[in-house]
Amino acid sequence: MKNYIDLHMHSKYSDDGQFTPSELVHQCLEAGVEIMAIADHNSVKAIDEEIKCCQEVGIKCIPAVEIDCTFEGVNLHVVGYGMDYHQEEIKALEENVLRQELSCSNQKLKLTNALGFDLKKEDLDAVSDNGVWTGEMFGEVLLAKEEYKNHELLKPYREGGKRSDNPYVNFYWDFYAQGKPCYTEIVFPTLQETIDLVHKYGGKTVLAHPGNNLKDKYELFDEMVKIGIDGVEAFSSYHSQEAIDYFYKKAQEYDLLVTCGSDYHGKTKPSIHLGDSKCSIDQSLIEEQLKNNGLL
Repeated sequence: MKNYIDLHMHSKYSDDGQFTPSELVHQCLEAGVEIMAIADHNSVKAIDEEIKCCQEVGIKCIPAVEIDCTFEGVNLHVVGYGMDYHQEEIKALEENVLRQELSCSNQKLKLTNALGFDLKKEDLDAVSDNGVWTGEMFGEVLLAKEEYKNHELLKPYREGGKRSDNPYVNFYWDFYAQGKPCYTEIVFPTLQETIDLVHKYGGKTVLAHPGNNLKDKYELFDEMVKIGIDGVEAFSSYHSQEAIDYFYKKAQEYDLLVTCGSDYHGKTKPSIHLGDSKCSIDQSLIEEQLKNNGLL
């Protein structure tokens, strides 16, 4: 089966993204992706450039943004597709999160050094464009430092280590994600607020990589459906076959939109490639759903 749809990727407007929107469009062209969506974290800055470039090369694209939100104490990622992204209320999302991330960066530095390192502000500023230091950036800086070449904590992320497939983002998941030793709390909107915002401006809400965020709390998905989630990213580069089967069956049970996405970032996730969403169904079925939901 031909894989030609990728509805989850990130540009440089995500703190952990590498490429410009135009570069992503041309990479999609080379990879055979015909329907794409750049879904940056809490940012819509990429979309105008994405649309213009897609029109030039003949690729279809759907405006999207990946919104951090919370439900029952769990941090989630919800992609809003097809909404009027020029609204100030949507742009304010990025400003709110940016303010908090800047404040949390110094706290991350202290927590990281408490693990047995001696990083300086200048080390992180060298890899950040806006003063925000992400967990992936800490991983990148630490793994590049000669003095930590044999540090026990970093061995799993070096070549041949059990976390070396995507070392930077795995370092984030292991140390900076919710419940981990370097986690810093940011106040995100609730899932209900996120659904209401996306719906207000004509969009559809899709729960991104639920196998990753829900982990042993899959039962929460049924509650999300009750409050208005429109779809689920059943096919994701992160998902095990068990997660794919579970969420695809849930989508069928509730008649929800099903999407597929690689979550491609570039250097922070080198083992992930455009179009690689582990999609095991005929993607024309997804395209048909997109059309039926007014997204194409």
